Amino acid sequence: MPIIEPSPHIAGVVVVTPDVHGDERGRFVETYRREWFDGNEMVQGNRSDKQAGALVGLHFHRHQADYWYVPKGRARVVLHDLRVGSPTEAATQMLDIGDHDDRGVYIPPGVGHGFAALTELTITYLVDRYYDPADELGVAWDDPALGADWGVAQPILSARDRANPRRSEAELPVWR
Repeated sequence: MPIIEPSPHIAGVVVVTPDVHGDERGRFVETYRREWFDGNEMVQGNRSDKQAGALVGLHFHRHQADYWYVPKGRARVVLHDLRVGSPTEAATQMLDIGDHDDRGVYIPPGVGHGFAALTELTITYLVDRYYDPADELGVAWDDPALGADWGVAQPILSARDRANPRRSEAELPVWR
């Protein structure tokens, strides 16, 4: 039976430790079930391969939820509650997943999320809405207000992630 735990740090974030089965042939992991998240319907699956040192984020959506799983390599996941009025507003959570730490992470709308590739990695993510460029927002990954330790000394960033505004300059989502 998987362990499904609400985050003690950020309201609405759920960390799943799935069952892992293995023998001399290899391993089997059930990585996602809709029922783990109150029937939230994921509609699209994505995969991203990153080199060690790559940093993605901090991104957020006003309407979309994500579910992340790292089947290969190791990621430092950084979450930050951007929702104005949330009981955990401005809280930051970091966790390392992948490389036989089979936890998955459900990220509700309004929670900033990003990851640093601690090794070469593959991350899969499911989303509950189709891609909408108007719902692709961000906050500066290195904003001191986040208090994040990304675990990489010289991150490799996209132009988008280099240009994101500080938390204090962003139009933040409101807690619902």
